[in-house]
Amino acid sequence: MRVREYQDSDLAALRAIHAAQRFEYPLPDLRNPLFVTKMVLSDENVAPPFRAASVPLNEDPASGGAGLKPGSKNGRILGAAFLRLTAEAYLLLDPRAGTPRERWQWLLALHAATERDAWLRGLEDVHAWLPPPIAKKFGKRIARLGWLRDDAWTPYCKRLES
Repeated sequence: MRVREYQDSDLAALRAIHAAQRFEYPLPDLRNPLFVTKMVLSDENVAPPFRAASVPLNEDPASGGAGLKPGSKNGRILGAAFLRLTAEAYLLLDPRAGTPRERWQWLLALHAATERDAWLRGLEDVHAWLPPPIAKKFGKRIARLGWLRDDAWTPYCKRLES
């Protein structure tokens, strides 16, 4: 097996994999510059036991088979991983300053300017993780600004280390 960078010629195979997974979202546009990492896993027909057992060796690719012929240097694509840039929102607003109505107006001004700036930078989405003590009340307020609570997907975080 080999992990390598994505190439445009991989797209058809990745479309087929995406369709086979039957997820209810479209395959993203991999030409989007927000995809900063695009890695593909392929089976390069290495000698057993390293060759993925699910890839037949003698299937004829000309007949539509996805297997590998002995001696093939290019492998069948087995999977891919992509990382797309997004943004995490942080709001710092002095709770000691102004009235609640004034703080709401300040938040509206920050929200509009920040949304415009993020869009101009090419971002497509922004995420906010609300601390439990404010999630219910503040969540209702930002929902009025178009934020969606997305409980349909379970978030996970991977902390990167050197």
